[in-house]
Amino acid sequence: MRAVIDPAGLTPAERRVWEAFPLGEGVDFREEPASASCADSGGNPADDPAAGASWGPERTVRAEVLRALLIDGPAHDGEIAGLKLTGARITGQLDLVYGTVEQAVQLRFCHFEQPLKLYGAQLRALVLSDSVLPGLKAGNLRVDGVLRLSCCRVSGPIRLQGAKISGAVFVNGARLGRPAALDTPDTETSAEPVLQLNHAAIGTDLWAVGLLAHGQVRLNGATVGGQVNLDDADLRVPAGETALHAETLSVGTDLRAVRLRARGRVNLSGSRIPHQLNLAYARLSNPGGPALRASSCVIGELWLREAAPIVGTVNLRRSQLDLLHVPPGVWPDRVRIDGLGYRTLAPHLPAEQRLPLLEREEGGYLPYAYEQLAAAYRTAGDDAAARTVQLAKLRRHRRTLPRYARFWGRLQDVAVGYGYRPMRAAGWLLLLLCTGATAFTLHHPPALKPAEAPGFNPVFYTLDLLLPLVDFGQETAFAPRGWYQWLSYLLIAVGWILATTIAAGVTRSLNRQ
Repeated sequence: MRAVIDPAGLTPAERRVWEAFPLGEGVDFREEPASASCADSGGNPADDPAAGASWGPERTVRAEVLRALLIDGPAHDGEIAGLKLTGARITGQLDLVYGTVEQAVQLRFCHFEQPLKLYGAQLRALVLSDSVLPGLKAGNLRVDGVLRLSCCRVSGPIRLQGAKISGAVFVNGARLGRPAALDTPDTETSAEPVLQLNHAAIGTDLWAVGLLAHGQVRLNGATVGGQVNLDDADLRVPAGETALHAETLSVGTDLRAVRLRARGRVNLSGSRIPHQLNLAYARLSNPGGPALRASSCVIGELWLREAAPIVGTVNLRRSQLDLLHVPPGVWPDRVRIDGLGYRTLAPHLPAEQRLPLLEREEGGYLPYAYEQLAAAYRTAGDDAAARTVQLAKLRRHRRTLPRYARFWGRLQDVAVGYGYRPMRAAGWLLLLLCTGATAFTLHHPPALKPAEAPGFNPVFYTLDLLLPLVDFGQETAFAPRGWYQWLSYLLIAVGWILATTIAAGVTRSLNRQ
């Protein structure tokens, strides 16, 4: 890849760069060198790289000159060479495919006429912050240090699939893609993701705070040693498409996306996030389709605190979490939570506020979902809420039974709340005892054998009728007649029903323990 450039043919601007390179000195062509980062937000309009096509020869450098410097540029003994160029218009295409560059490359506030070709190249560091370029073709790129694309404006795709970055990747404040492409989703440009880091390996962090992407951001299969930060990012794709494609993403610590705005599907299926997936204050919207898909994930904590109500569906099937922090109002009308496991819930709320979520499961009645919610309440020490969830589970199960099979369940529910409301039985017994005692006080039943019968006691007589396993000698000694006889039959039948339901409830309670 030897590049030959005759120094005599260099323009004055190119000669400045050529002479500064072996000394590692920077060349700044801007009229106001102190312009702040993210040039589109302030500074001298004449220094805005978006207007770089109009820059004259005094700020123009050919890409072939830069290539010659990086591949076989001059060197001075005792000096560390480096390309540090700011505010230049770079014509032609900078092609370093499979090249090895020993010097750091810094091309800030520059305007590139053609996409950079860095496929398979090996660089010390690459800084393109605040630049404007039509694309970056850098699949399988190797960077020993950091890759900086902060505040860049890139109209075409950034291809970094399979790249290996030893340090961090910075895409803070970048503007990727073209808004007009969202109106024509069938075009080749809009179909390709604007940021492609699939199967990339990043040694430390991926920072994309304030990123604006008019197209898909792809991270599937990527490995990030530290944190992925998408705070305040705005991801926009045509309706029904995927805004963030991060299947099987592996993160060392957190995936932060506080105040994320995603207009399209967020797909994190199979990802490994050991600490936090933080979507606090986020706005996720994909009407008619999945807004958040995080199935088969292993996540330490999932936070959707103060997030806007999700528009679309949420899929958390088969995922495992330690903490699930999602207020009830954030959940959409349809969810998929079959196999979702979590240890604790936050904020701690009454069970009645959590139960409606289980009714929104697309797959219908899921016993495991109720058991998981009850287990979370028991972990928090709220046994009363756990019992409420178990009772709701049995009521939900009853709705799946044939009509003829629902009667016994409804009877257990009314009597003792399937064993989770044992005080109901005491209430029914007291009510029936008072009724029977009053009736038989007003009208004593005649004795079967007057000479042998004990003294009549309406309270104990009623207890004899109600309690199947108790015998006070009253029931066998007296025989009511007329409607009082029917009352005694009713008390006996209800007593057996209450005894059976209480026994079933106690058995279920012992089995739980």
